[in-house]
Amino acid sequence: MHPFKLAVIGGTSLLESDLFKDAKPITVATEHGSVTLMEQGDTVFLQRHGLKEYTPPHMINHHANLSALNEVGVSNIISVGSVGGLRMENPPGTVLIPDDFFAPHLAPTFFSDTRGHIAPGFDASWRQKLLDALGNNQLINPVDGGVYWQTIGPRFETPAEIAFYQPHFHVVGMTVASECILASECQIPYAAICMIDNYANGVSDEELTFESFKKQVRTNEDKLVSIIELLMERLIS
Repeated sequence: MHPFKLAVIGGTSLLESDLFKDAKPITVATEHGSVTLMEQGDTVFLQRHGLKEYTPPHMINHHANLSALNEVGVSNIISVGSVGGLRMENPPGTVLIPDDFFAPHLAPTFFSDTRGHIAPGFDASWRQKLLDALGNNQLINPVDGGVYWQTIGPRFETPAEIAFYQPHFHVVGMTVASECILASECQIPYAAICMIDNYANGVSDEELTFESFKKQVRTNEDKLVSIIELLMERLIS
């Protein structure tokens, strides 16, 4: 088992914050491709969409990303995901810590033998540590539990698609389940923090566009940075 070394997977808002201002880039060569991580002490940051050019969700090389984290000795992963909310009671700005996911159309694996026959999922113990670390903080107050539905992307879902799945799931995104499956194969505890940046298409009367989505992402950036800052402070001794 690796000594504790935290990986944070996220996006541009975290990379541009003061959290990783002292981080140094390291390029890790894997059999699936090279990945550049930002390393700072006992923490590495992975920008899942790439550091130089934006990689859309359906083109992300999850195998290379998770291989790189495994190669540098990461012991635990916190993944930050921007998601659409399927429930009116969880408006934009809500933080949700999912406890399950739905992605039967996705089957990423490192293996071509029986090692791929696993039951992947968010690591219960690690997930609880995140919840405990965020406790007693009224500014965050995350929703404990919910089902993450991963679509392929890059397009948003239609109102009919959302209505069909809405009774069963809580949030929808395009990356977390793929990461979780591969992290499970690497035996690295993985938990996700979902920031609801918009209502999913058709849940509210507001039209969903990429521009409105990005506007809400910017609104939630400070809150998201505060969450990761708190977790790093409390989880890394």
